[in-house]
Amino acid sequence: MPYDVRRDFIGYGANPPNPKWPNGARIAVNFVMNYEEGSEPSMQDGEGHTEIGLTDAGRMGQTIQGRDLAGEGLFEYGSRVGFWRLMRLFQERNLPMTIFGCALAMERNPDASAAIAKAGFDVCSHGYRWIKHYELSEAEEREHIRKAIGIIQKMTGERPLGWYCRYGPSVNTRRLVAEEGGFLYDSDYYGDELPFWVTVDGKQQLVVPYSITNNDGQFAASIGTSDQWFSFVRDAFDMLYREGATQPKMMSVGLHMRLIGHPARAVGLERLLDHIQKHEGVWVTRRLDIAKHWIKTHPYPGKGLNE
Repeated sequence: MPYDVRRDFIGYGANPPNPKWPNGARIAVNFVMNYEEGSEPSMQDGEGHTEIGLTDAGRMGQTIQGRDLAGEGLFEYGSRVGFWRLMRLFQERNLPMTIFGCALAMERNPDASAAIAKAGFDVCSHGYRWIKHYELSEAEEREHIRKAIGIIQKMTGERPLGWYCRYGPSVNTRRLVAEEGGFLYDSDYYGDELPFWVTVDGKQQLVVPYSITNNDGQFAASIGTSDQWFSFVRDAFDMLYREGATQPKMMSVGLHMRLIGHPARAVGLERLLDHIQKHEGVWVTRRLDIAKHWIKTHPYPGKGLNE
């Protein structure tokens, strides 16, 4: 049976809990690099079309019947070039980040998988493939979850402890993730800025919300230059940082190798990283560490949530 997701329009309300971030930080910032290239819908993998989502072809409204070689190249740029540029920007500054890793994509680039493992970045499972989970049957989705766990563990040496699928989960996703076990959290939610607990068929599940607003997907929509993107996300950070003086905050920033990995856009990320590092009381951290901190500091309050 599908998990009965009851909509909650209230959340924490006017009095969110104090996250009590390490060292009294005002804000926890988590950068997410989405590793999707090689797992997207394609002619080779049986979909009958070439995916151009979150690419410049998509922004231009390009549509080609059958195989789109230009679209394939736009994706391949992400893993061939963009990945290494983003890795350099973070490693030069000794900053951690989280990888939302599609298992098939990581399997098709062993060098990138090895670099992720060596860097100590945590991998949150982004599914077996970068496809729409709400179009899968329950049996197909369960199999995809299991394949994703096995492949990511094979490629990095560690089992993924977080889960996030493409854009929107199915009505079964959270229940299937809970049933599979071993996940500390999922991020299939956009409606809050702090982690929170849910109960799924009697099992506890931590939700660490994600953002498609503080995200380089803006480059595929309304934003055109690195200055525009930097200003947009910087303003989000600045407001959260100010608010964090009395109510500490969390901020997620989503990155895609085939978007912000291009040099004219990557300079905006450089500016953002340098801006954030100028501030005291900022915890730039992995998503896994946010989840572990929340579990320790704000443990599951017991059954009855969402039931």
